[in-house]
Amino acid sequence: MSEVVGVTTSIVIPAYNESQRLANGYERLRPVLDQLRTESTEVIVIDDGSSDDTLHVAHDVYGHLPERLFVQQPRNLGKGAAVRLGIALARGTNVIAADADMAIRPAHFPEILQALKIAPLAPGSRTNEGRIHYESALRTVAGGIFHGLVRHYAGTQVRDTQCGCKGFRLGPARLLGLLGMIDRFAYDVEMFYLADQLGLAVKPVTVEWDDVAGSSVKVSRVSRNMLGDLRHLKRTHYENPAIELEPGIETRIVRDATRQGRLQGLVLARGEDHDLLVLPREGALSGLSVATTLKGRLRTAELHEYRHRDFEAV
Repeated sequence: MSEVVGVTTSIVIPAYNESQRLANGYERLRPVLDQLRTESTEVIVIDDGSSDDTLHVAHDVYGHLPERLFVQQPRNLGKGAAVRLGIALARGTNVIAADADMAIRPAHFPEILQALKIAPLAPGSRTNEGRIHYESALRTVAGGIFHGLVRHYAGTQVRDTQCGCKGFRLGPARLLGLLGMIDRFAYDVEMFYLADQLGLAVKPVTVEWDDVAGSSVKVSRVSRNMLGDLRHLKRTHYENPAIELEPGIETRIVRDATRQGRLQGLVLARGEDHDLLVLPREGALSGLSVATTLKGRLRTAELHEYRHRDFEAV
């Protein structure tokens, strides 16, 4: 599909064995797509190595849209990996990551886009009077305990890290995606942890949600895995290959060089002394030719070097 410069919003839908819920999710989303204008809104469905016919159904459900993209992971890598891939492929100025069932009411999407004019991250929040009220009292209590663990291990003040709908400006989203290491359900917490470390503002948007039946998530197993990931957050050393460039280099020149080097999903971190073109961790070899073309220096950049910079998707 040829690039269309008119795309302003990208909706990324991670989907694992969601063939039974995609159609209902689309019906919840359809009125909002009309409101946002389908010609300037792209839908990206990432099939995360499903064992059912999720990809085929996604084509049936969303294939009529003028701006759509379907990608299938070779195996199940995790929701975080799927969302990051969608962000790397997104072309919109703003990105909304939403679950396939659209349990968070899509009517809130325009509010999220408005919030992104104020802050680079605008996650949905299901909180009411300081907590999330589930249909089950036990689940409500468990949610409160989980939030306490998140605050202890990640330090984030975001109350509803696991809300299935989050908005990002594309530049910061690309950086968070490149830096992130957690592939499964704790990826949300890692994103907010990294945002805090980078000094990125977060503006939650209160949302309504419906408990849609049919999830394939095994809560007990997910909870154990998430706890293990949370414990390692502050001990993780985040660093990526990056190309140090002269400040103010033209975006067009950088984009042309990265295309020649067959790299995509990158971000240019603008600074006063120099700019940093941030690469994926496996992109150092391809980065050598890009660095030569741009007369830059390939090196490793650490997390603190990205603070107080402006982020531009390439």
